[in-house]
Amino acid sequence: MKKVSIIEDTDTCFLCKNCLKEWIPTILAHKKNYKVKKGESIFKEGDAVKGIFFVNSGIVKVHKRWGAEKELILRFASEGMIFGHRALGGDGIYTISATAVQAGIISFVDTDFFETTLKVNADFNYNLLMFLIHDLRVSEQKTRNVAHMPVKGRVADALISLKNQFGLTTDGFINIELSRQDLASFSGATYETVFRVINEMVQEKLLKLSGKSISIINHDKLNKLTEEAA
Repeated sequence: MKKVSIIEDTDTCFLCKNCLKEWIPTILAHKKNYKVKKGESIFKEGDAVKGIFFVNSGIVKVHKRWGAEKELILRFASEGMIFGHRALGGDGIYTISATAVQAGIISFVDTDFFETTLKVNADFNYNLLMFLIHDLRVSEQKTRNVAHMPVKGRVADALISLKNQFGLTTDGFINIELSRQDLASFSGATYETVFRVINEMVQEKLLKLSGKSISIINHDKLNKLTEEAA
């Protein structure tokens, strides 16, 4: 990662928008900003925890090993979101990995400063707690889906989740370009199975493809697949 200087946007910075205004200059003095390339690793499972990360721009996938040679993508962190936070209060190592799937700028603060921020900002504590509760709920749901939901339902659920998080382009495609392997990892399935399921959905006129881009044609039927599998 290459350290860079940026014009800070305190309205989107996860720390700045939730902390006391008087604390913002201190945040800006401690934050370090880095430029990341697509595919660049930010940290890996087993790395020592040094601090917490935030997305200024771009997209980061948060993932972990799943079996011998597979990975499971737990979530995608986009502009204004935090990642690496689950390592707080643990045994000092990251239990997940983070990799850029879209080039951008990420920010970093060390653990000591982050803990100090928690101690002096009650509103930040509350908003972080609400985020952690939501994050835990999403992770529990993904674990349940992988264990009990058929692949077709998981792929449908993944596509709806991506649409809800990233919205649509002007052409009506989900506004994130993922490789089929990443879509498979986000769905908790193999590449070959997801490739087959996507083709089935195209034939059933649920989806439309353009390169790596995916458009949901029939949202109701796609949503029904997740309800039937629930």
